[in-house]
Order: sequence, then structure tokens, then C-alpha cells
Amino acid sequence: MSEPTPTHRLPGLVRTDHTFDLPLDPARPDGETIPVFAREVVAPGKEGDDLPWLVFLQGGPGFPSPRPPAGASWLPRALEEFRVLLLDPRGTGRSGRIDARSLARFTPEEQAARLAHYRADAIVADCEAIRRRLAGGAPWTALGQSYGGFVIAHYLSAAPEGLSGALVTGGLPPLAFHASDVYRRTMVRCREKNEAYRARYPDDAARVREIVAHLAEHDVVLPSGGALSPRRFQQLGLVLGMSDGFETIHDLVEDAWVDGPDGPELGFHFLHALDHALPFTANPIYAILHESIYAEGTRTRWAAHRIREEFPEFDPARTDGPILFTGEWVEPWTFDDVAPLRPLKEAAERLAAKGDWPDLYDVERLRRNEVPVAAAVYHDDMYVDRDFSLETARTIRGTRVWITNEHEHNGLRADGRNVLDRLLQLLRGEA
Repeated sequence: MSEPTPTHRLPGLVRTDHTFDLPLDPARPDGETIPVFAREVVAPGKEGDDLPWLVFLQGGPGFPSPRPPAGASWLPRALEEFRVLLLDPRGTGRSGRIDARSLARFTPEEQAARLAHYRADAIVADCEAIRRRLAGGAPWTALGQSYGGFVIAHYLSAAPEGLSGALVTGGLPPLAFHASDVYRRTMVRCREKNEAYRARYPDDAARVREIVAHLAEHDVVLPSGGALSPRRFQQLGLVLGMSDGFETIHDLVEDAWVDGPDGPELGFHFLHALDHALPFTANPIYAILHESIYAEGTRTRWAAHRIREEFPEFDPARTDGPILFTGEWVEPWTFDDVAPLRPLKEAAERLAAKGDWPDLYDVERLRRNEVPVAAAVYHDDMYVDRDFSLETARTIRGTRVWITNEHEHNGLRADGRNVLDRLLQLLRGEA
């Protein structure tokens, strides 16, 4: 059942909120339900118009939709012709947010069993239930950013009749590769981003080494309560693949120190900013389920942790070269160093050992696809391998691809109007 809240009018848009009670396990429609939240947005004066729907699928996993007017530079372009639905994927935002406290009443075994229902297959089931209630059964267009594109690939495999079109930005998933294959590729990309960052800010290499040396010798605690170890500091590299990532790191490391009573120490301003920039703290699904997005009938077994052994240049204790920042990978120790994740460590271990994940993609059905698809593939993407994406584009019948090095992975956020406009042109055969 959907219960819309009163409409709110903001400059340039009209918002209506919806909450749906949907099955935790889509295969058991009469079982336990969870709330799933979505925000309907329409241009002023078009509230009563018969507009086509566009549902936005956020990146992650584990992040809610943006809260306009902030965070969605593509939205004004979408509102020119669509009624937009900003979906908080289950477990995020107002869709029954998952964190250590919300899971505290369950055993680790129960936590893992529940979290297994928070992947792309369940998100698509939620979309279909919502589409039937809001859109009267008419198919809609889906826009997927990053992991949202992975969700769309499952949508095309499981329920293509629900889609009139699909738009993907930086998110065509690998279809037939193990998580190990993915991380082996993305670690190379991360190394390249480190090289580009040092080329822009060569003086930062000494600053980074000084910070890591201090962390190796002192117990430093972040405001969120977790330990700031050298390996935790390295995770700041997650932002290297964004258009403003180099500057985010540079601005932090060049202003890290204050004069304390016992000499130089890392200032609270630095620790506070770092706490917000580091991943996994506020959105634990990102850490817990990240590797599972690549799992189909296989155990991931902490794939990134194992593959990292092949890349000794990421060792924070290295002395034969610059210290590198790491990328979008989660390791077992993350559930020790990140305080909000510690209560979920055993559940994460169970999910890493889970071997009966259902398949997410029906390759044969994708080869017969009849839904128009347009995808932006970012040539230098650090998170989603370009070559894997292009192979997927060749597999999904009729996919029109825009390959560009003009944007980083966050192109939809950084230049949303132009990116969305180009994808809509591709979708309609106008570009």
C-alpha cells in the first residue's frame, strides 16, 4: 500500500513522498514486509499531466537517492518530459535503513540471511511492485547510475516488460566474471589514478608518507570512534575516480597538522573531514554487500583482500616507492577498523562464504533484448572496468554506447543535464 504525504512545493519542482510495504523476501509475498520509500518529483504546473515515468536507481550498493534540489544536476532536464521517481533502495534512506542498531535484535546468522535479500534482484522486485501501483502497469524508463546500472541489467534479465527504456551511466556490469576478475582490473585502474594524482600534486607524496608514518606510531581515533590506521587512511583513495577526487585528497593532506602540546599532531579539522570522506561509516550495506554484487552461485571469499596480494605496491609499509591510496574494495579488517561495522563482522564473514547466491543476469535473454538501452561508458572509470562494460554492451542486444573520457565516474552528478540529454538522444536514435 502507498501512503503519499502532503505535497511540498520547492522552487522548480513539486515533491510527493510514497512509502510501500513490500515483502522482505520477494519469493514470499505473504511473509514479513519492509518499508520502501520513493519520492515523486514533477515540474510545477505539470502535476496533473499524463507524463511518462522515469525511475532513478542510485549507485552503491547501499546509498539512498539524492534529496533535491541538491545532488541531482540531471533532474531539471528529466523534469522537462518525465515524472521522476527517486527510489531509496531497500535498506537505505527511508527504506528501512540498515545499520548495526537496526540489526542488533538478530543473530549474525539471521543478519546474513536478511541481508541476502538486499541485492539487485530484490530491488527490481520492489520496482515492479511500485510501478504497478503508481504507473498503472505502464512500463517506465529507468536511469541507473553506477550500481544502478547493475540493477538495470538484472531488470532487463528478469522483467523487461516493465521497461520502456533504460539509461545507464558508468554502470554496465560484468556478466560472466568472478569478483576476483573485477578487482584485478580495478586495482590496475586505481594504480593509474594514483599516478595521475601524484603528477598533479607531486608534493603530496611526502605529505602522505608523513601522515602514514605518524599513524603507524600513534593510536589515532576518528570522531566516529574507529581507528585511523594507515590502511584505513589509504581508503581515502575511493574518491580518486571522481572529478573532484584529486582535490579532495590534496586539500586534506596539505592542511593535516596542528601544533599540539607534545608537538605536531593531526588536527581535529582533518580527522573530522576525513571521517566524512572515508567510505562505509554511514552506509554499511556498501561494505557488507559490495562483493556480493558480483556473486552468482559462487563464494566471493573476500576477493579484493586476496587479489591485493598480487599488488604489493599498495602495502602502506612499503619503502621503495610512494604510498598509494586504495580503491573501491572491502577487506576483512574493515570490520575491525570501522567502528559502526564491528557488530556486523560475523554476518559479513557469513556472506563472504555464501555460495548459493542466485544468478542475476540471464545472458540469453539479454541477447534477445528488445528494450531500448543507452549507456555512457567512461573511458577512464576506476570503479567499473571499461572493457567489461563494452563486452556487456555487445551482449545486451540493441545497446547504444557513448564512450567518453570527458567525464569521470560521477559524470551524471557533475554534468547531469548534458549527460542525460546525450543519453536520451542515443535512446531515441537522435545521436
